[in-house]
Amino acid sequence: MELLRKARAGDKKARDDLVTGNLRLVLSVIQRFSNRGENPDDLFQVGCIGLIKAIDNFDLSLDVRFSTYACPMIIGEVRRHLRDNNPVRVSRSVRDTAYHAMQIRERLINELERDPTPEEIAKELGISKESVVLALDAIVEPVSLSEPVYSDGGDTIYVMDQIGGGDSDESWLEEILIKQAIKELNEREKKILHLRFMQGKTQMEVADEIGISQAQVSRLEKGAIKKIKDNNRV
Repeated sequence: MELLRKARAGDKKARDDLVTGNLRLVLSVIQRFSNRGENPDDLFQVGCIGLIKAIDNFDLSLDVRFSTYACPMIIGEVRRHLRDNNPVRVSRSVRDTAYHAMQIRERLINELERDPTPEEIAKELGISKESVVLALDAIVEPVSLSEPVYSDGGDTIYVMDQIGGGDSDESWLEEILIKQAIKELNEREKKILHLRFMQGKTQMEVADEIGISQAQVSRLEKGAIKKIKDNNRV
């Protein structure tokens, strides 16, 4: 805090000491973005910009640790860099609409004590519901299908596990193959595979219907698929 006070008073050495002393914080933050295929040195430099902004903007009257304030600033700077360098470009007007929509959403959550509907956000902004939905979708960062979202004693649930199946021209063939392969499974395993791959339900939906946890559904599903591979060479 003393260094922050000196830095805010114009002490360049104190400011430099703050930057140097918090480089580990920058490194710990950018590690979470290591799977984006970006140059680590570039991310580190961007993270340092976020750190400097945090130093320059930190309110000394706040009863919080500097790191608590700096982390979101560094993360925001890195995300802004990734977004601006994304090959799928989002126009400035769409991004502005999305940011205004998020600000209004936060305010309405506090006022209504629930998540507002797109219609309510659109009414506040004076635009159409479709414009709000498209703007918010445009700034969502892509997520890997293999990214873990939950882990329970080694039974990891991935993003792909939470996505339901869709109809396709080959769905009838897949259904025939699955019916032939699941003959030797027990009834619960058969039901899980039927719900997952024939009805296209997510693991959470299957868990609700059967009355077990999503982690158990994931474990049983993987076990059943392994049996099919072992017994039927598919």
